[in-house]
Amino acid sequence: MFIMVDVEADGPIPGKYSMIELGAVAVESSLDRTFHAKLRPISDEYDPEALAVTGYKREQVLSFDDPKEVMNNFEEWINETSPKHPIFISDNNGFDWMFVCWYFHTFLGRNPFGYSSQNLNSLYKGLTKNIFGTFKHLRRTPHDHNPVNDAKGNVEALLTLIEEYGLEY
Repeated sequence: MFIMVDVEADGPIPGKYSMIELGAVAVESSLDRTFHAKLRPISDEYDPEALAVTGYKREQVLSFDDPKEVMNNFEEWINETSPKHPIFISDNNGFDWMFVCWYFHTFLGRNPFGYSSQNLNSLYKGLTKNIFGTFKHLRRTPHDHNPVNDAKGNVEALLTLIEEYGLEY
């Protein structure tokens, strides 16, 4: 099963900066199997502009949940949602995958998604044969930097592509 993931972070790379919010949605029409967590920073460094995108203040994120506990909970949710072969997909897997993979390996020593991820935007570009195309007009849920909402909008876009292009799923 595909699991759409979205990450909010306080900087451009994991380790030096922190993933502060994580959302995931099972790719199915109900959009009701979701995961959401807020993670306490792992570093004293942060980019104020990146943090501002999330709408949180630094004082707020310092009280968020323990990252190891969050990643444990996320792994449990993934295993319940897709016990055989979960497939990570996001609209910008270069960014989202980087944080999720790093956090899983750093805090749990493993990644339930394995070693690869999928990119929704690349799929759209291939299907439309437009290297500059974007799928964002296919979202119905507003993109507001709440990672669950953003992932839901991306699931809506993916489901539209599956239907319109007759993709096997």
